[in-house]
Amino acid sequence: MGKITGFLEYSRRQESSESPSQRKKHWHEFIQHLSDTDAHIQAARCMDCGTPFCQNGCPVDNIIPDFNDLVYRQDWKHAIEVLHSTNNFPEFTGRICPAPCEAACTLTINSDAVGIKSIEHKIIDKAWEEGWVVPQPALPKTGRKVAVVGSGPAGLATAQQLARVGHAVTIFEKHDRIGGLLRYGIPNFKLEKRHIDRRVKQLCSEGVGFRTGVLVGAAAGSGAYARAEVMTPEQLQQDFDAVVMAGGAETPRDLPVPGRELSGVHLAMDFLSQQNQAATGDPLRAPILATGKHVMVIGGGDTGSDCVGTSNRQAATSITQFELLPQPPSQENTWLVWPYWPTKLRTSSSHEEGCERDWAVATKRFNDDGKGHVKSLTGVRLQWHDGKMNEIAGSEFEIRAELVLLAMGFISPEPKLLDAFGVAKDSRGNVKATTDGPACYQTCVEKVFVAGDMRRGQSLVVWAIREGRQCARAVDEFLMGCSDLPR
Repeated sequence: MGKITGFLEYSRRQESSESPSQRKKHWHEFIQHLSDTDAHIQAARCMDCGTPFCQNGCPVDNIIPDFNDLVYRQDWKHAIEVLHSTNNFPEFTGRICPAPCEAACTLTINSDAVGIKSIEHKIIDKAWEEGWVVPQPALPKTGRKVAVVGSGPAGLATAQQLARVGHAVTIFEKHDRIGGLLRYGIPNFKLEKRHIDRRVKQLCSEGVGFRTGVLVGAAAGSGAYARAEVMTPEQLQQDFDAVVMAGGAETPRDLPVPGRELSGVHLAMDFLSQQNQAATGDPLRAPILATGKHVMVIGGGDTGSDCVGTSNRQAATSITQFELLPQPPSQENTWLVWPYWPTKLRTSSSHEEGCERDWAVATKRFNDDGKGHVKSLTGVRLQWHDGKMNEIAGSEFEIRAELVLLAMGFISPEPKLLDAFGVAKDSRGNVKATTDGPACYQTCVEKVFVAGDMRRGQSLVVWAIREGRQCARAVDEFLMGCSDLPR
């Protein structure tokens, strides 16, 4: 490494951010990338540890020690080349990835991890500023056509890889804008949509076609997709040499308790999607707003955290978040869990802005205000033993709730789409396909492939990018007999 003793000389440098009181007033990103000097010092902390556990912890296999060394030497152009060699969209992961690479950093054993995520954030932002991120159109073309269903991170990564080896790729998206979960699920204060638009422009220049407002696998559009064009799987299979299913795990986990039908009880993604639509100027027929309300968020994961941050910016009167599981420890036992992802109490930037959190709580019912609207929630405290939960007798309580957001994760991809394609499913309702061997990422249906959440279930953006890249190689091998794309 460039500075062998850097980890002994320098402490971790954090990215600067606006105070909670200030950032709640707007919807823009509030975390600033490192300065050149701070990135240089941060990268100097990367140890000559011999085995790069950080790289093993990264789902896309980022070559972390190499780009850290290049940043230490201030060789930014080569740093972005190394980063892009494994990750198509580091501006996404550098902002929203939970950084399993840092949990695996050797320095974590007895100190603060190298700020790998902040270095990645800095590299890609500097590359865009310097004009180093340019289209890479392929010549010559192969004459083969590929359809990609879904324009989230898995679909975009698949399409870009295939276009760069000369295939004609068309992405089909049911919404009127490209991005999938990146566009409609992640709030602007975590990921401004200009980053997606910039990549879409690059993909267009590389030859990728985009068809928005196209609903694949349904007899007719309904609700939000009533005006969508309908495309059958048979049409795609007839018109294209290969089809990649790259949508998200969109079936939410619901909470079937008394009062679920009351007005004011909503799925988290309906709430988050509306805010993202409003941010782009789309008209809303029946907006879900937290303004002036006592908000209850059920679910302690990232989606729940996003609901908290959005509710804060909509000026909720109060926000409470419940989690079914017991409160995790504030500090992990590093010697026991390293280099794996630890279970510990995580406080997000949204929690810092204002939120009461409570653990080991189950919801018993939602209570009516007499006019069909939720007024409160009745909960009960839980006792966990050997992985099993039991209600604590006499612990029922009632808490005021005028807006309830169900953020308990997602079960599977849309079953109707899977049934329309006729693909086999695994025990969890995802599309069945392997990730290794000669038929990896292939479904049981001829020339139909799958990648991302549709195959592995609800997961991280970084996993979606990885699967998109690997699926692209499998498709290229299927079409051409061999592939030069990275595995």
